[in-house]
Amino acid sequence: MNRRALALPLIALLGLAGHAAADTLLVERAREKPAEAAPVRGQTAAQVEARFGAPQQKLEPRGGQKRQWPVINRWVYPDFTVYFEKNRVIDVVLNKASAEEIGPKPPIR
Repeated sequence: MNRRALALPLIALLGLAGHAAADTLLVERAREKPAEAAPVRGQTAAQVEARFGAPQQKLEPRGGQKRQWPVINRWVYPDFTVYFEKNRVIDVVLNKASAEEIGPKPPIR
């Protein structure tokens, strides 16, 4: 038997296994959400709070040990975590919707 004849059934089997154990990727969910569903870079903390309400949790600030390491504040909302430098949004990371979803680890508390 040649290699090609052996490879085709194996490829078909792997294809079926992939569908049976499909994982939900956080990236896929992020693509589905409209842009206005999360804060954008450059918004102030006041703008974020006015638009999305008070965060579920305000985590302890990180950084600031040296002049070149700015203090980063983090606000946790049900769907995302907002990262601020001074008073401006520098990044927004979607939170996992479930334990099975593949995505970033939760913020260090």
